[in-house]
Amino acid sequence: MDIALFSPSSLFANDDDSSSVEETTETQQSFVERKHQFPGMELMVREFSFHQLNANLLWPGTFAFAEWLVQNRPLIEGRHCIELGSGTGALAIFLRRLCNLDITTSDYNDQEIEENITYNCRVNGIAPALPHIKHTWGDVFPCSDPDWDLIIASDILLYVKQYPNLIKTLLFLLKSYKTTENESQPRAKDETTGQSFSLPRPSFLMSWRRRIGKEDESLFFTGCEDAGLEVMHLGSRFIASNQEKLLPTATK
Repeated sequence: MDIALFSPSSLFANDDDSSSVEETTETQQSFVERKHQFPGMELMVREFSFHQLNANLLWPGTFAFAEWLVQNRPLIEGRHCIELGSGTGALAIFLRRLCNLDITTSDYNDQEIEENITYNCRVNGIAPALPHIKHTWGDVFPCSDPDWDLIIASDILLYVKQYPNLIKTLLFLLKSYKTTENESQPRAKDETTGQSFSLPRPSFLMSWRRRIGKEDESLFFTGCEDAGLEVMHLGSRFIASNQEKLLPTATK
């Protein structure tokens, strides 16, 4: 049986009053550039003033996730990572600058999203830009033989009707990873529950802060279980992997 880990958190972003607005002449798309405080660094992020797929803003879950990842940095160092629903690309840019993480961004098949992520990479000193994959959940994945050992996401549970497609994509990515023997599995301790846990290869790790109904949340987790994933709670966090033997164990 496969396993799944997700992470809702309660930290909020510290917005900076500094911002600039620009508008393209070709598409009349408006942007706002803002300074955002991430753990240990400041990033300048260009955001759409509006985007039909909500790829326009940084949501509180991004900053919550960044804090958690800093606290558990040994779990992600040296991983081969893809982020689903990258939006502005800010979290991926942060992780590249934090620990030189090998990370690929991905989002809906939309040229404006990709171009904006490229722009944000450039203004934050990431050159060349992070690799990016255009992908609509549930469709055939553009890479036929993916091999990421860590899948991350933040604030992507907005559209309930897309849960089955999201789960389909997760299953494909998790099952495509080629596990090798003797892969290191650093462990961490969840501050809320006191449980020690590892982040197996491969794993899915998600954070969200947007308020969605408990019934809607349960649809996603039930869908994961019905698909053969084992959903595991660590306080306000959850993990996903196809390595059942690496379930977290309680510590005294």
